[in-house]
Amino acid sequence: MLDRQAVTHALADIIDAGGSGSIVTNDRVQKVDIERGVVRITLALPNADRDEKDRIEDACFDAVMGLDGVKDVTVVTTTSQQSAQAAQGPGPPPTGNPFDDQAPIPGVKNIIAVASGKGGVGKSTVCVNLALALAKRGATVGLLDADVYGPSLHILLGIDSRPTAGKDKEIRPVEKHGLKLMSLGFLTDDSTPVIWRGPIVMGVVKKFLLDVEWGDLDYLMIDLPPGTGDAQLTLAQTVPLTGAIIVTTPSKLSLVDAEKGLRMFEQVDAPVIGIVENMSTFVCPHCGERTDIFDSDGGQKMSESTSVEILGSIPIDPAVRAGGDSGKPIVHADGNSPIAKAFFAVADKIRQRFPARVA
Repeated sequence: MLDRQAVTHALADIIDAGGSGSIVTNDRVQKVDIERGVVRITLALPNADRDEKDRIEDACFDAVMGLDGVKDVTVVTTTSQQSAQAAQGPGPPPTGNPFDDQAPIPGVKNIIAVASGKGGVGKSTVCVNLALALAKRGATVGLLDADVYGPSLHILLGIDSRPTAGKDKEIRPVEKHGLKLMSLGFLTDDSTPVIWRGPIVMGVVKKFLLDVEWGDLDYLMIDLPPGTGDAQLTLAQTVPLTGAIIVTTPSKLSLVDAEKGLRMFEQVDAPVIGIVENMSTFVCPHCGERTDIFDSDGGQKMSESTSVEILGSIPIDPAVRAGGDSGKPIVHADGNSPIAKAFFAVADKIRQRFPARVA
């Protein structure tokens, strides 16, 4: 039977940080949640270095994935100090991010995640066009594709080159349209599936964050995979996020999943900058009639229910799809079009709240 006792028993042989005792005997396992075969383990570890935390997280994943009935495992690491503070009960609100092993990326001023609760809402298209809009406003911008299982940056920007060895870091990013870019899609073949367990995915995301020669950036935009899994948790644990942008369509199904993504960032104390409603409406180019293909005002309703600002609504336009397929995003290909102006409007709100460096 898959229950907390079975999970705890599987973790009993994992050596604690420092080599003395196990994570079970030393009471490091704070919480075990099980839902439909997905196990979420919360650990409270001492202030160990990143290698030790990675070792323990990987060992937990492997141990629990071997149990009957387990479909996936997520390991969340906090510190013993944080757990002790929580046990003291109500008090002053905590400051900063709860993950003590976070470190800023040298030279990067703002780190902004673009996320969605489900796939198919155009999150990557929104992320790419926002990055281009920020760059066209004069900012220095990097773009990291953290969707390890389904990278799309190379397609959306028409890139067939590979990153090279960096001077100060291991990897020098690819550059195009004034953006510094990194994606697993630069390194793998489109027809080859990525079949990796969670710890490997987490390692790739960390490497792309910390071992890429990003240089001085006003904004590092991070295109996350859909959902609330390993990539999102790794990002929140590794670097201090300026905030997250949640992309949704107006449909009820998208909104339900988008709110789950929003709540996930709140749980890891990462601020949510706002909501972008994509595919908001379709305006017929021939008669001008508006058609709400995916319902209407969903983003506004979500904004009102969550008290999170709606940054803008992006209409449906065949030119966006064509630009993505051809590697020519709409903001680059036709910056004066109405839909490009919608992206610029969202980018301007980001710039106002999180300014670029003063030259």
